[in-house]
Amino acid sequence: MKILHIKAESKTSLEVLKKVKIKGKFGILTTIQHLNQAKKIKLKNSIFLGQMLGCYIPKKTKLASYLYIGTGKFHPIEIALETKKPVYIANPLTNKFYKLDQKEIINYQKKLKGKLAKFYSAKKIGIIVSLKPGQLNLKQAENFQKKLKKESFIFLTNNINEEELENFPDINFWVNTACPRIEIKNVINLRDIPKI
Repeated sequence: MKILHIKAESKTSLEVLKKVKIKGKFGILTTIQHLNQAKKIKLKNSIFLGQMLGCYIPKKTKLASYLYIGTGKFHPIEIALETKKPVYIANPLTNKFYKLDQKEIINYQKKLKGKLAKFYSAKKIGIIVSLKPGQLNLKQAENFQKKLKKESFIFLTNNINEEELENFPDINFWVNTACPRIEIKNVINLRDIPKI
C-alpha cells in the first residue's frame, strides 16, 4: 500500500507565548502542527526539545519544568507522568497560558488503577495490534501473550474504536499495543501494565 504524507502546519499565531512566565530552565515540546513555528521560539531559560508523539516524549533530566505548545490535555498529562516535573500549557487556539493542575494527573492515575483492576479480574483478554506503520507491535504482543496466564487472543486491525471492539462480547478486557493515545473504556495500554 502506498502512503502519502501531507504536512498540516498550523497557521495560528503563537501570540500566547508572550504570556509565558516560568521560573528555572524548562523544555519546550509541541506537536507536528506547531513544530515549524515552535522551532523559532526564543524564550529565556528554555531549551527546544522538539516534537512529541503519543508514544514518545523527548526529555532532559536536568530541567525544572516543561512547556507544551498545543491543545488538549493528553500530551501534557503524558509529559507530567513521564518526567514527574511541572508542566505548563500554551494553547495557541484559546490564547491561554496555565500550569497543568495536579488534580488532572491524579484523576488520570485513578482511572488507570480502575483499568488495571478490570484487567486483573478479566478471564478473556483481547490484545490489539495496529497494522499502521510505526504502530505495528506484533512481536511485543506475542511476547506479552506468552507471559499472560489468561486466555487471550491477538487482534490485527487498522481501525481501533469502541464499536469494533463491541463485536467481540466474550472478550472481558482489551490490551492496546498501538499508540497510547487511544482512550477507550475497557482498553488499557500495554505500557501501563506492570511487568508480568
